[in-house]
Amino acid sequence: MTAQTVTAPTSHERFLRLALALQTLTVLFQAVSAGLLLTTSYGETLHSVGARVMYAAAMLYVLAAVLAWKPGVASPRHIWCATGFLALASAQVVLGIRHVAEVHVPLGVTMFALSVLALVFRWVPSRRDVTGRP
Repeated sequence: MTAQTVTAPTSHERFLRLALALQTLTVLFQAVSAGLLLTTSYGETLHSVGARVMYAAAMLYVLAAVLAWKPGVASPRHIWCATGFLALASAQVVLGIRHVAEVHVPLGVTMFALSVLALVFRWVPSRRDVTGRP
């Protein structure tokens, strides 16, 4: 049996994980504040502020993905994922402002699921990280 070693993440990779975790938490907060929006007087304020923070977290994820990318070494896959999530966040903001709840709510659920999946795939070491081979 061969010994398996996991390479330690670089500071840029740690920043990418942190940005992704922050994004996931802000999307979760948006779901909670959406429920408060329906039941309390201060829910609209929380949801509005949360939307701005979630959008900033999505932009931070793009920045972290660009910093973590190594030209010629690593794939720009994370940049594409972060940019796609930022596009979804932009659509979510527009739909929320226009009060199109029949699309806004399912898109929010989809964004949360995608963010959790990205977080899990980023946090769990890949086969390449463990064995050193692709």
